[in-house]
Amino acid sequence: MIVTLIGYRGTGKTSVAPPLALQLGFDVIDADAEIERRAGRTIREIFADQGEAGFRAREREVMADYLTKSRLVIAAGGGAVLNPDTRAAMRAAGPVVWLRASVDTIERQIAADATTRQRRPNLTTGGGRGEIEEMLKLREPIYHDCATITVDIDGRSIAAIVEEILLCLPPKTREA
Repeated sequence: MIVTLIGYRGTGKTSVAPPLALQLGFDVIDADAEIERRAGRTIREIFADQGEAGFRAREREVMADYLTKSRLVIAAGGGAVLNPDTRAAMRAAGPVVWLRASVDTIERQIAADATTRQRRPNLTTGGGRGEIEEMLKLREPIYHDCATITVDIDGRSIAAIVEEILLCLPPKTREA
């Protein structure tokens, strides 16, 4: 069984995945970090060299590789759900947890991450709050359709988020 964390950039997938995996006795992988490791460059550099299509192809490859494993928590990239094959593979592999946050929370958390500007490209011309609002309008219906569990993260600690996920997972998850 695999637990996949989905949600927009800044919703805490990378922070929630390790303690969740520890509680479950699972391994953990951050898909964006794995893409960067395999490419030997940042997501921003991949976008600059190969465009979004090149990045999404790499993302699909990483997700396809890891969604065949077992006893794993995956922190998926915010746009991983854009690929219908990836969405289907996520759902087939196990619970898909949408970490949902308000625009204010996302904006605050992105601003607090010093590495975001260095490692991540803007997805729209203007970036910032307008980008968050625009991308959420497009992606929230997809996150909703893909998720089997939705956890609101606004104003909550990592420990509280992990606890809620654990309570929502099927009882036999630790044995899977």
